[in-house]
Amino acid sequence: MPDDNNSGGNNNQPDGDSNDKFEDQVELILAEFGDEIEIDPPNWRTAGVNAIYRSRGVLVRDHDAPRAVDLFGGGNARRSSLGVTRLNLPDAVPADAPDGDGFTEIQRLLAYADRRFGRGYVTPEHLFYVCSVSPCPATEPEEVLEGALPDPFLTEVGNADGHGVKVVVLDVGWTPAPSAPWLNGVSGDPEVAFDPVTKLIRPYAGHGTFIAGVVRAIAPQAEVVVKSYFNKAGAVFEADLADRLAEVMDEDPDIISLSAGSTTRFDVPSMALDTFTRPRQGSADGPVLVAAAGNDGTDQRFWPAAYPEAVSVGALAADGTSRAPFSNYGSWVDVYAPGENLVNAFLTGRYKCTERPNAGRFRDFAGMAQWSGTSFATPLVAGLIAARMSLTGERPKQAANALLAFSHRRVLPAVGPVLLPDDAQASTDS
Repeated sequence: MPDDNNSGGNNNQPDGDSNDKFEDQVELILAEFGDEIEIDPPNWRTAGVNAIYRSRGVLVRDHDAPRAVDLFGGGNARRSSLGVTRLNLPDAVPADAPDGDGFTEIQRLLAYADRRFGRGYVTPEHLFYVCSVSPCPATEPEEVLEGALPDPFLTEVGNADGHGVKVVVLDVGWTPAPSAPWLNGVSGDPEVAFDPVTKLIRPYAGHGTFIAGVVRAIAPQAEVVVKSYFNKAGAVFEADLADRLAEVMDEDPDIISLSAGSTTRFDVPSMALDTFTRPRQGSADGPVLVAAAGNDGTDQRFWPAAYPEAVSVGALAADGTSRAPFSNYGSWVDVYAPGENLVNAFLTGRYKCTERPNAGRFRDFAGMAQWSGTSFATPLVAGLIAARMSLTGERPKQAANALLAFSHRRVLPAVGPVLLPDDAQASTDS
């Protein structure tokens, strides 16, 4: 019978100076969501974050929902579109629910379900967040010199240009960038980029624009659509994300680029995304999900990147020979690509830093920025898949598998398989 320890053993606690940045990034999420969320454990500032989840709700599969309602003695159930029910918990905690030092009510209820049914039968509803602002040592956007060009940027792509390939980016939305011609033709949902009171660039803003720019820097003719699914603190609850992923299928994408995710309680796969990822991504045809491995600097699995059906992308350091210190790693990460100090399209305006040691400082942007994170290694790989598809005529999963096979010919010690910006053409060579 499982124990009632809610820690799950993730311990995503940064070391040294990064602890201040870690706290600042979590505080940003807390400021937006308030008592809608809980952080497990409550003493996360010293113990590290195991998971962030909705404070009064759990998830259960539709066919198990009646048993869960009976177990908890009530609750308001609402089904999602993917076979998962969101159950708002009753106020009363069953008298025989386990107790523990520092347990919150939802943790007691989750432990109660673990005892009765086993772990994973009932799960918290995790909060998924965009990777450049997750609790990790990745950077805020940084200024670049006037006239800076995208880096990386391919000037000669031949037929490996992504023509006829559709890439859907799930992010915070996007802002058109007239001074970035490589973004011409990109479409999507507009983001709320500026604070209506201060007129400053909001935290998380520009993330989708930058990602679209990275795709286009590798596959300049790919059709890129940016969706605004992470428009509150760069985060969304997993059941809402699963519903929106189902909607994305109506867009008929070839590639889905997702620079967001989360660790989970006890490292159990996300229940809501499991219902989307496994049946759809496990088939031979259909779109490829390319997902960021996360920026916590640990080997703890980050979902949905950790699904075998996804292409999980970690970040190379700027030197090109080592893993970026912020990048997650482990056997579940499929490939590493450049993800540190990338330069691409951003917003025009003033930004106030929120993370120590730069908190309170202003940065002025003129349409370009430098940024680091697995968030940006991910669209580079998505762009490579699009580029190879247009060159070879392969289907999305064929192209992705071919590139991953090629990456195993370039394995860096202490890193793993690597893909570089011009590998769409190189991978077709015998």
